[in-house]
Amino acid sequence: MGLAMMTIHLVRHAVHPLVDRVLVGRTSGVQLGKEGREQAKALARRLAIEEIGAVQSSPRERALETAALIAAPLGLPVDVVPDLDEADFGQWAGCSFAELNRDPRWVAWNNERGTARPPGGETMRELQKRILRHLDRLQAEKPNKNLVLVSHAEVIRAALLHFLGIALDGFARVEIAPASISTLLLNGSGAQVIGCNDR
Repeated sequence: MGLAMMTIHLVRHAVHPLVDRVLVGRTSGVQLGKEGREQAKALARRLAIEEIGAVQSSPRERALETAALIAAPLGLPVDVVPDLDEADFGQWAGCSFAELNRDPRWVAWNNERGTARPPGGETMRELQKRILRHLDRLQAEKPNKNLVLVSHAEVIRAALLHFLGIALDGFARVEIAPASISTLLLNGSGAQVIGCNDR
């Protein structure tokens, strides 16, 4: 008997007005703008040709909005999954990148992702463990299905780094743009990255 195969489309939420200006993190109330809604509708059109079995989302508003626009044409509900939540950046959440660039802890975080921790937040390794745990659970619960998981850049990046065999300190080698799709093919014993940052 062959191994169960499943396709996971890891979708970063669409753009919002604070992208590239503020480290939003888990700050509440951040929603898509007009451009972001158009991006999410384009994602929906693209994913509509796939046989999608479920749509899951981070609990952040920007992810939920993106997921809802993808799920609606498919006639699917959006399942909210805490393991898909944004990285916990602790005290840095809501800070501008201009402000963060003056913080030596931010510099350390970007040079030593394998070991550094945001003040009051989670490490990249802890983040990686939670997304991999969720992917393992999906393989057990939803084998042979194509799924859409709407999440955030660091969460998607952490999963891809694992399956590409790249150390966490090499995070900058994997770009994850807003409204991009990265695709994994899981077979129960491993995974193949068949798409990365596809826009």
